[in-house]
Amino acid sequence: MFLAPAYHRPPGDIFPAVSTNRQDQRKRIQAVVALRLLEVIRSQDRPSEVLEAEDPAQTMPRRFGLSDVVERQIRAYREDVRKRVRLTDEEIRDLFRLVIRRPDADEVFEKAGRLLAGGEKDGRWPRRLPRRIQFAVARRRVRKRLQRLFGRRVGGFGRGPFTIEGRALFFTVSDPGGDACYFMSGLCSQILEHTTGAAVVVEHTLCEARGDELCRWEGRIEAEAPELVAPTGDYEDAPPAEEGAPSSGG
Repeated sequence: MFLAPAYHRPPGDIFPAVSTNRQDQRKRIQAVVALRLLEVIRSQDRPSEVLEAEDPAQTMPRRFGLSDVVERQIRAYREDVRKRVRLTDEEIRDLFRLVIRRPDADEVFEKAGRLLAGGEKDGRWPRRLPRRIQFAVARRRVRKRLQRLFGRRVGGFGRGPFTIEGRALFFTVSDPGGDACYFMSGLCSQILEHTTGAAVVVEHTLCEARGDELCRWEGRIEAEAPELVAPTGDYEDAPPAEEGAPSSGG
């Protein structure tokens, strides 16, 4: 179960004790990160159909994403987003640990990343530009979006049209198994598609969880696509991303 909304933390043995690391206790991550993760969990756990022999009163409560606990926490995070409250690293890591216990963890992270990619005002104008400039615009958008969401620089861009990489990134530290890396794949895919107007592929070509020295994502154009479909689901619109996110290392 979660504690009261002000703490955003399930008690008991679901998660480890609160970290005493000062950096973990700095509130710099936008609450919309937590909100989108829980909204995706709820959407994933909502069955598309109820079998004839199924008793919803018995089976629905077993789906964690449909529990009253999650619904209350979603409402609390929506209020935090409205008030522009920021969360600590440890609070977000707790949610990541919750997600990685699921068999669909990679899908949850990927969908949350796409939802958190945000939308630029008049964001389609780069589609009229040469492809190399489109990639430059996409790199800038990814860099700014990550810094606004997490309150720090996350990774950096390497050689190639679209190559983002880094060591000991927040996602890797939160999930040594590597599922959380799909968050970056989803966010980058959504921004690249929105910027170029094409179908793209973002491959996680290197991963610290697999024993590589760093994590690397490489994006490329797969096919032209005149109309791209935005992520769908039971997600409430959040206020625009905060401007002037605090800059810090880590």
